[in-house]
Amino acid sequence: MGLRHVARPAMARSDITGKRRLKAHNVSHSNIKTNRWQHVNVQRRRIWVPELKRFVTLHVTTRDIRSIDKLGITEYARRHGVDLARRGL
Repeated sequence: MGLRHVARPAMARSDITGKRRLKAHNVSHSNIKTNRWQHVNVQRRRIWVPELKRFVTLHVTTRDIRSIDKLGITEYARRHGVDLARRGL
């Protein structure tokens, strides 16, 4: 019997900013603190890049989407040091 590789879902992380889950506490009425995770709202989006004349599929947070609408994908990626030409189709 060999060991089987179990596929795990990829961590929710923004491809541009790198934002990911944060550690936090649930605080009860008696002030007992238990650990929990605050997850970011990551969406998979196909974004049109005019400079490349193609779509690029990215995992971006909803905050990233709002900033991309305001600044444009090329400028937003440049500010965060991401090369869109090397991203997936």
